[in-house]
Amino acid sequence: MKIDWKRKLSSRKFWVALIGFVTAILVAFKVDELTIEQVTSVISAASILVAYILAEGYVDGKREENNIEI
Repeated sequence: MKIDWKRKLSSRKFWVALIGFVTAILVAFKVDELTIEQVTSVISAASILVAYILAEGYVDGKREENNIEI
């Protein structure tokens, strides 16, 4: 079974699951709340950036397909 990483990395469900997992691990290790908030913020920012890059790449690819056909 092959994983479609483009689709996985652009999935909001994946990023929410990752944030939940990391948060639970940090709480289990009694990390202070400020650090947990900072880690959650970094993961959220990374997910937005990855989704944007993948979406722009997809749009650019479709634009090139249409230009070649004309």
